Parts: sequence; C-alpha cells; structure tokens
Amino acid sequence: MIEGWRWYGGFDRISLSEISQTGAAGIVTALHEIPYGRIWPREAIAERRAQIEAEGFTWTVVESLPIHEAIKRGEGDLTELFANYRQSMANLAAEGVKVICYNFMPLLDWTRTDLTAPVRRGGTCLRFSIEKMAAFELFMIKRPGAEQDYTAENIAAAKTWYDSAGPADLEILVNAIMAGLPGAYERYDVEGLRKALAPYQDLDRAALLQNFKRFLDEVVPTAEDLGIRLGVHPDDPPRDLLGLPRIVSNAQDIDWILTAHESPANGLTLCAGSLGANPANDVPAIARRFADKIHFAHLRNVAKDPDGSFEEAAHLGGDTDMPALIEALLREESRRRAEDRADCEIVFRPDHGHELLDDAKRGAHPGYPLLGRMRGLAEIRGVIAGLRHAAA
Repeated sequence: MIEGWRWYGGFDRISLSEISQTGAAGIVTALHEIPYGRIWPREAIAERRAQIEAEGFTWTVVESLPIHEAIKRGEGDLTELFANYRQSMANLAAEGVKVICYNFMPLLDWTRTDLTAPVRRGGTCLRFSIEKMAAFELFMIKRPGAEQDYTAENIAAAKTWYDSAGPADLEILVNAIMAGLPGAYERYDVEGLRKALAPYQDLDRAALLQNFKRFLDEVVPTAEDLGIRLGVHPDDPPRDLLGLPRIVSNAQDIDWILTAHESPANGLTLCAGSLGANPANDVPAIARRFADKIHFAHLRNVAKDPDGSFEEAAHLGGDTDMPALIEALLREESRRRAEDRADCEIVFRPDHGHELLDDAKRGAHPGYPLLGRMRGLAEIRGVIAGLRHAAA
C-alpha cells in the first residue's frame, strides 16, 4: 500500500517539507483555486506536480476534480461542462496523474456540527450531532418538511439545544456546517443557504441517480482511453441532509454505481469513516465485496451514538475493525500482483485526525491536523507491518 497525505496546496498551513517528516510517499491534492466547471490547464497541473516532486513526493491521487452543481441537478445545456471535465482529465493524464477521487453529494461536501469536540485524555475531534443538525434545519433555516427526517426524540433534543443556545453557539454551528467546503469555495450564511437550496427543491433520489448515470456515461469512456481510474467518494454523512438526497451511502448504492457503467475505470474511493457512520454498513465486508474496484482508500474511524450522532475516533479506536479492513486491502493487492495489474498497489491516506498537542495553533483545515494524522498514519503503518509479518 502506498502512504498518501492530503495537501491543500497554497491554502494549507502544513508545508510539504513538514509532510516529508511523516514518512508519507505520495501527495493527494487538487487545484482548489480553480472554480467548479473550469478546465484545469495542463500548465497549472505541471507546475503543481513539479512543486510536489521537488520535495521528493509523487502526486498520487487527485482529490477532487469537482463536478459542477448543474451536472448534479441535470440543469440546462451541460455540453461545455462535460467537455471541460474530460479536458481536465486529459490534462491530468498527460502529466501522469491517473487516479481521480470525486463525489456526487449535492451542494455540500462532508458535513459536521462540531469542529472541536473534546476527546477523552485531551485533544479535539470532528463531530456530527443529530440534535444540532436537526436544530439547524428546523429552527434556523426552517426547511419545510425537515421534521420528517428526524425522530420525535431528535426533535425534542434539538428544541432543548436551540432554546439554550446563544448567538455565538448558532454562529459556531453555521461555520462548522460550512467547513466541509474545500479551498476557496463559497460559504453560506443562513439566508444564503436557503437561497442555495432553492434550485434543488425538485431533485429527488431518482433524478439524482439519473444525473449520475449521465455523468458516468459522459466521462468514463474518456477515462478508459486515458488510463484513468475514477473513484467515487461515499456520502459523508451517509444520510439525506437539508432535504438533499444522498445516493452513495451503502453497499447497494455502490453496486448500482459500479454497474451503471461497467468499466475498470469506474471505481470506488473506499472511505472507512463515511461508510462507517452508517450503522448498517460492515466496512470490511464492503471492502471485500468491491475490492477489485477500489482505486483509493481513506482510512479513518468513527464512534457512533444510538441517536444517529457520531464523531471521529482514533484510527484504531472506533467502531470499524481497522485491521480487518486493511487485511482486505492487502489481500486485494496480492491478487492484483498475481494478475500483474499496473494498479496493484492501493494508495491510502490517513483521513481526519484528532487535533493533538499544538495542532490547534496551526489553524489547519478542520480534520486535517499534522500531529493527529501523523499518529493515524503511524498506527496504520504498524497494522500493515504486523499483517505482512503474520502472512510471511
């Protein structure tokens, strides 16, 4: 397995020289400064690649090549947007970058309600509180029909929290929910989010699936020709939010996507944390089932609460059996080697880490601290070494 590390380029408070001290070999990044739907120029890709290689790394995975919201909505003449996406893929391939992670979550990326939830024995983590999310939907943006997405217990807890929250608490909640948007992309306030949600009012699950199928049909043949492997990232969290459908949340969803356009290029980014937040998901079993289509892996863990809340756990300390998951990936690598596949090594990265020690002073992207991820990488590295030793 190839140790990767997510880096936000010029937006990142962690330098490549610091990342080199973690032992990671590959950089996972994107051109976050380019707006959705625009072509990534080959010159800009080459410049970023040279910057990465000058520090002794390889640019292993693009995360992400974003999909314009008009494509997700299936809105208007999409000819130019699809052409731009294909050209960006061609420019990446020309510079030797051939694994692309992307997601099909409408409007928002990963969503949390707390960015600095306290962790036992010190440090902080990202948390998704069902009561705060319900409070946000029911009492802050006042989304019609939101009460249908929450239990009576959720709603009662949300009302209790909202009634006791002050202006600073409400501002912190809005900022946390907006934090999942990467790079320099637009954040919304409460009124701005209401307006942003309006174009999605008629977007149901069936329509979003149809639009996803069109996206795959438009870009997968080009990916095949270029030797690119596409890996869809699961929904985070794996549940409908803000009245928006989520369609990459479990094994059934993944199976639909991988069979919607049969191709070696149409694959999965296995995110253990996103899938692990769904109580119905057995993440190691999902990895074994779709092993041959895993093009990239995010290794992190979550601890779930009975009410639907969850928080980021230590990489080996949550609800997912991380050694079993890693064993499934190692077995798949062995199988690929036996078939002499070019992609026999799977790139992974330690995903969201706890903020530890002086991480908080850096002001890094939420979920992407230096020390917390380095701890996670060291733990995962140890599991890999132990499993390989046991199999020798």
